[in-house]
Amino acid sequence: MAIKEYLIQNWSLVLLLAAFSISLKTTVFLDKRTVRRILILNIAVFLLSIVVFAEFYVVGNATYRTLRTVLMAIRYSSTPFIIAQILFALVKKQRWFVFIPAIVLAGIDVSSIWNGVVFRVLEDGSFERGPIGLLPFIVAGLYCAWLILTLLRQSNRTAAEIIPIVFFCVIFLSGLFFPFLLGADYSQLFCMTIAIALFVYYVFSILQLTKKDALTGLLNRQAYYSDVATDPEDISAIVSLDMNGLKTVNDKQGHDAGDEALSTLALCIWRSLKRRQSGYRVGGDEFVIVCRKTTHLEVDQLIERIRKYVGETDYTCSIGYSYRIGDKKDVETLLKESDTVMYEEKAAFYKAGGQDRRKK
Repeated sequence: MAIKEYLIQNWSLVLLLAAFSISLKTTVFLDKRTVRRILILNIAVFLLSIVVFAEFYVVGNATYRTLRTVLMAIRYSSTPFIIAQILFALVKKQRWFVFIPAIVLAGIDVSSIWNGVVFRVLEDGSFERGPIGLLPFIVAGLYCAWLILTLLRQSNRTAAEIIPIVFFCVIFLSGLFFPFLLGADYSQLFCMTIAIALFVYYVFSILQLTKKDALTGLLNRQAYYSDVATDPEDISAIVSLDMNGLKTVNDKQGHDAGDEALSTLALCIWRSLKRRQSGYRVGGDEFVIVCRKTTHLEVDQLIERIRKYVGETDYTCSIGYSYRIGDKKDVETLLKESDTVMYEEKAAFYKAGGQDRRKK
């Protein structure tokens, strides 16, 4: 009977998670590590749906008071864990320490089974929030803010990327406030809400991958040509970047090390970009930044930030730029001038090191 009721209430969730998992296993656009982490996330959402169902199934039955308390501890702990897992799955180079706040909260929630510091189930089966009963919502809210800000920071700040992030934001805000507006019954909708949010974000991400460089996450060459053809009069500057010594890294350390070098440089570019500045990988080790409606000072500050972040790594790059004054330069001219300055800097770099650029 319980299984039948679970399927009636959660059949849509089961189908969605199954379809999502099949899509992940058949996609060629995501790396294996990301696919594995999202699959684990799907399993976690499915298991949480069982816990939530079981908790509400025993509500009102004093015989299962202890069981309900344990299930509540699991539910209260699971929400931050799931959001942490989303961070771990979707954010590049996210480390395991993202789970530390969730682990600490889980310990507090489990202790509440005995001390009621977060919640307690009374003798008559009613629920009562403890002295720090809002802590799980606060931790979940902080995780949500962390996730949204990180996704925004790592995006290319285009409308097509901002929309799914905003959608994510709305979903998480509903998860924080709806329990207070709709009551405890909202908990039964949480798993479906998260599953829908993840699947929508996944679909948007797949669509965006046609414009993204698979290795670095920056926009690709096709996106560059498409974007500069749109409102070219808004483009105020072009910045060209080229990694120094990539051939040496590939020859001496292997292509995996070369890929890591390119990804590191791309991350430095990502961190440097501000509003109305978009980064592209247009060749092997060639990158371009398109600046729209930015001042000369803002372009100088952009380049300073790039040099600062790259200087904190084991790599170097050459940079050039061209700034438009009035309408005298078209985009092609800006790019040529920017490349010329960049290649001059690259030549000076190799000359100073006594190296033959053609061999590097």
